[in-house]
Amino acid sequence: MPFLRPIPDQIPESPGVYRFYDAHDRVIYVGKAKNLRARLSSYFTDPATLHPRTRTMLETAARLEWTVVRTEVEALQLEYNWIKQCEPRFNVKYRDDKSYPYLAVTLSEPVPRLMVYRGKKKKGNRYFGPYSHAWAIRDTLDLLLRVFPARTCSAGVYRRAQRIGRPCLLGHIGKCSAPCVGWVSEEQHRAIVLNFCDFMAGRAAEYVRRLEQQMRDAAAAEEFERAARIRDDIAALRRALEKQTVVLPDETDADVVALADDELEAAVQVFFVREGRVRGQRGWVVEKVEDLDAGELVQHFLTQLYGETGEESADIPREILVPTMPADHEALSGWLAARRGAKVDIRVPRRGDKKTLMETVARNAAQALALHKARRAGDLTTRSQALREIQDALELPEAPLRIECYDVSNLQGTDVVASMVVFEDGLPRRNEYRRFQIRGLTGGDVAAIHEVILRRFRRYLDERMTAENQFDADPGSPISTAQIEAGTPERVRTFSYPPGLVVVDGGAPQVAAARRALDELGIDEVAVVGLAKRLEELWLPGSADPVILPRSSEGLYLLQRIRDEAHRFALAYHRTKRSKAMTRSVLEGIPGLGEVRRKAFLRHFGSVKRMREATVEELAAVPGVGRRTAEAVHAALHRTSG
Repeated sequence: MPFLRPIPDQIPESPGVYRFYDAHDRVIYVGKAKNLRARLSSYFTDPATLHPRTRTMLETAARLEWTVVRTEVEALQLEYNWIKQCEPRFNVKYRDDKSYPYLAVTLSEPVPRLMVYRGKKKKGNRYFGPYSHAWAIRDTLDLLLRVFPARTCSAGVYRRAQRIGRPCLLGHIGKCSAPCVGWVSEEQHRAIVLNFCDFMAGRAAEYVRRLEQQMRDAAAAEEFERAARIRDDIAALRRALEKQTVVLPDETDADVVALADDELEAAVQVFFVREGRVRGQRGWVVEKVEDLDAGELVQHFLTQLYGETGEESADIPREILVPTMPADHEALSGWLAARRGAKVDIRVPRRGDKKTLMETVARNAAQALALHKARRAGDLTTRSQALREIQDALELPEAPLRIECYDVSNLQGTDVVASMVVFEDGLPRRNEYRRFQIRGLTGGDVAAIHEVILRRFRRYLDERMTAENQFDADPGSPISTAQIEAGTPERVRTFSYPPGLVVVDGGAPQVAAARRALDELGIDEVAVVGLAKRLEELWLPGSADPVILPRSSEGLYLLQRIRDEAHRFALAYHRTKRSKAMTRSVLEGIPGLGEVRRKAFLRHFGSVKRMREATVEELAAVPGVGRRTAEAVHAALHRTSG
């Protein structure tokens, strides 16, 4: 740690907010706790047990400060304020996965205006949405302006109408009450706008009932033309309501939050439900720069979402449905209630329509995350930029169009395996992935990396030699890719291509081992780099200091994606090996059951679990197995499971 660990007795056990600063006195992380001593002590355990990004933050930090508050709600508010003010690099920051338009009502102006709006919300105005498309807002306005003839024109058009004393076309066709020329007063126009806001805020059914009563009163008074106009207004309002999908009972006002995440990023989707209808949808994508579980992600998201509402408490519903309950949900509910001015319930739906809607929102979140990754990985311009950044950072003679990444997986030195994944032009070539078994090797991951690189590139040299001999090529003439393909079996052809860059999962020791293996084979045209999880830095052979790419770098994102794919592939192979080893251990030692019969049982049933579920007769039906052996196997399996 670059700073002294605080003495535990000096840390209060009260609620509070803490801040980590770097050497330049910049706030790099803000957190809150209901017990500061317990929370801060968790940072100063064995570094090996900490999440890599938490270790990164601690290694970057130069000092620590904390502030004591009275309640958890105060801690939540102070944490939000400091995150907003300081923008710490290690705190989660949600960003919209696209720009969503809102229907804005400029109540801060003397003559309010209805308009399509994108951007930061302004104090004093009302916002409805977000909508998926701007044309959806225009369709809504087109239906509602005959009932609520409010101003929609710009300031320039409004001043021009005032100057010439003549309203625009919307005024003439009855879709604007024309306050610009005095057809209604500013007070009357504001009343129209406020009725519109009431309708959009969820009191639509109440407003329609009021109009129906006015229509009946007009008919009873034989004011048939007025009754007909009100009837047409009611029809327009109902058409507007029909465009919104009904998902919950009419009285339900709720925001439904769901998320999907992986090791690097998370996507959050929200459906805004008012009067049982989906009034809007919005999505965010976040880079997971700190170690957070689902409940903590939800808490951070809710504070950022509703912290931007300012004094517009109507943006906070009375119910928020979440996939996982935040750890400090009581404090969070209290904070939201203070901002809304009324009770706010945070719930996890367990059954019924709300759970069904939550599943729909979760599918949208998963799709948004997949789409975000596909866009980032599939965009040709982005991939080219990533390869150029890697080339520049590592000072390579050309962009590494083929990148191979290696990772080792084991459990305390047993069942050691390794993986090789291949990316070409920034995209995975899964048919060229390879797996390696490593037996009887000591020295840990470093020795395993050395052996795997030796095996892979020894095969490369052997295949080149085979191709040269087959085609009787001149020693001075190069062998073409087509010649190599023609003379190499399909199952091993992937080793015939030298990569432009070898990436190993690890730091300086792993990189040195990979470079040593290539030097032993006389291969000097292949570049090697290590990507260490601790700080996500790049290590070059023989370099005392790592290469640091910006966190927003497309090159770093591509290398992280390749490294994580190699880790996934190695881990999957390791789990398969462990499962087979456990199966062998269960079946070994059963009298009369040798290697041949063990394989026969596994071929027939597929797993030990199915063997346990089988009867003695079903076990005896396996070819080459008698009744006595079947009884012994049945007894042993049930003795093991018990």
